[in-house]
Amino acid sequence: MVNNDLEQRIYQLVRSHDGVYLIKDVELTSITDIDSDLRLDDDEALALMEDFFSTFSVDRGNFSITTYHPPEPSLKNLLNPFRKSDIPQAPDFTINMLIESARAGCWLYD
Repeated sequence: MVNNDLEQRIYQLVRSHDGVYLIKDVELTSITDIDSDLRLDDDEALALMEDFFSTFSVDRGNFSITTYHPPEPSLKNLLNPFRKSDIPQAPDFTINMLIESARAGCWLYD
């Protein structure tokens, strides 16, 4: 029961940072991706994570928001036909990662 309570508190925290939808709220599940499904920008995701670390007393370890929100190349670089630019791919950033890290007491992912 304690784990279920922990999960519910994490869902509530994520929902509080998720914003308001005009048509329908996004259903939160353990595989909901914080950046792509919820469309949080890097500042919003960082605010969520700061609240997460403090609320659940989770050691942030090597957590960096740029791992999950890498800087996008400039429009100039994207449109330059002579410059090959790779669009950065971000790893998954799911609610389950928050749940597992809260259980462990430290951020488990780099």
